[in-house]
Amino acid sequence: MAGNAPTKDKDFGHSKDFGHSMADKAKDTAHSAADKAKDAGNSLMDKAKDAGTAVADKAKDLASQAGDKVKQAASAVGDAASSAASNAGKKAEQWTAQAGTGMRHLGESIEENGPRDGMLGSAAHAVASTLEESGRYIEQEGLSGMMDDMTDVIRKHPLPAVLIGIGVGFLLGRTLGS
Repeated sequence: MAGNAPTKDKDFGHSKDFGHSMADKAKDTAHSAADKAKDAGNSLMDKAKDAGTAVADKAKDLASQAGDKVKQAASAVGDAASSAASNAGKKAEQWTAQAGTGMRHLGESIEENGPRDGMLGSAAHAVASTLEESGRYIEQEGLSGMMDDMTDVIRKHPLPAVLIGIGVGFLLGRTLGS
């Protein structure tokens, strides 16, 4: 048995070395696995960051495109409104000129067909002259010219203009209130 004891120690020494060696290999394998897991985690994080950046860039592009589309639509609406207002202004000018022509023709007709003598002849001539002159004025000046003339009169005579405005407002109020 005495011969067996040193063998046991010798075997135990080998077992001990073998155990340390296995523990070192296990540690190295664990470290290697941890490093690989860390690298894989870092790689996944980088890929996630890249994907997040790509999504953010795409969202920015889409928002920019949407903003451009809104600007284009607003511009188109503004152009359409401007065109409609311009057309309405042109139509109003045409109708005003037509009204002036009609007044002038009515004045000429009264002058040709109305009484010529006496008090009725004088009244007919005055009405015809006034209609003809007013018709020519409206034809020549148009709506914008009449507005300019009215603005000038109001600037030159503000108090009577205010009083006339109050009177017209009073009459409209009574008429619409009834």
